[in-house]
Amino acid sequence: MAKPTSLSRIGSKIKINIERVRDRIPSDLIEQLSQDPRGTVIDYKMTDGRGGIGVVLKMNDGSKQWFFEDEIS
Repeated sequence: MAKPTSLSRIGSKIKINIERVRDRIPSDLIEQLSQDPRGTVIDYKMTDGRGGIGVVLKMNDGSKQWFFEDEIS
């Protein structure tokens, strides 16, 4: 049975937990997040492997990135 989830609303401003993403993202994105770890939720993404739903964020520099639910706060 799927576990219940509470998704961040589209348009919400959220913060990425850098320690939780450090092992899966490139070093240039880690550097960007170190300077500004916030973004705005613009969409959702079905994930495989870990299951669940991820969020697509528009970062303050205009780029788009996606993160698993447990990587944001």
